[in-house]
Amino acid sequence: MPPKSAKTAAKATGAKVAAKTVAKTAAKAAPKPAAPAKPVTAAAPRPEEKKVVTQRQGFKANEFVVYPAHGVGQILAIEEQEIAGAKLELFVINFMKDKMTLRVPTAKVANVGMRKLSEPALVKKALETLKGRARVKRTMWSRRAQEYEAKINSGDIVAIAEVVRDLYRSESQPEQSYSERQLYEAALDRLSREIAVVQHSTETEAVKEIESQLAKSPRRGVKAEGSAEGEGDAEGDVDESDDADGDDTTVADEAA
Repeated sequence: MPPKSAKTAAKATGAKVAAKTVAKTAAKAAPKPAAPAKPVTAAAPRPEEKKVVTQRQGFKANEFVVYPAHGVGQILAIEEQEIAGAKLELFVINFMKDKMTLRVPTAKVANVGMRKLSEPALVKKALETLKGRARVKRTMWSRRAQEYEAKINSGDIVAIAEVVRDLYRSESQPEQSYSERQLYEAALDRLSREIAVVQHSTETEAVKEIESQLAKSPRRGVKAEGSAEGEGDAEGDVDESDDADGDDTTVADEAA
């Protein structure tokens, strides 16, 4: 028989092996600890992409246009704005000389009369108009002034040239009244600015060209003595013979 000490050692070894087996089994059976939850972050909203528009209604950004009420301007951009919950597309037009920026709905350009620059052939026609004989209506100055102003704001380059022609005074002629001078300068400014942009020249050069054409027009009669300022300025220059309608007349040549 083996000694008692050997039996005791064998029992102890068996007990350790059994304990290890039980521990391994328990470890396998025990639930694994849950992994720490990752923090949930809300996805940041993407910034709304701004739609860049470069052309609308036949007009494009950086293009020079004629806005009847203000003359020549340049389209800086075509932008979209929300007004009263509705989205609206606008032409942003800069009038550099007037230091003014105007926003015009793209859908309204036809209504306001906005147009492209005149073709060179039309500019030439306007310059030829300046050489013609001045035509003045035998009506009160206030009515003629309204008609001149309507022509200036029409955006029609030939009509504007007619105003310049009719209100022009050479150095040998009587001076204009204040109201005539104001209208003449407004028409000259509109005409010279468009000619300068079309011909890629300066406004000063355009004014010189206009004045050279005016110098070729038939000379006008001397202002009648005693004519009232504003009303008689033009009437003193008209021919005594009226046209068929009694309205339009031509300015007589200066007596030799």
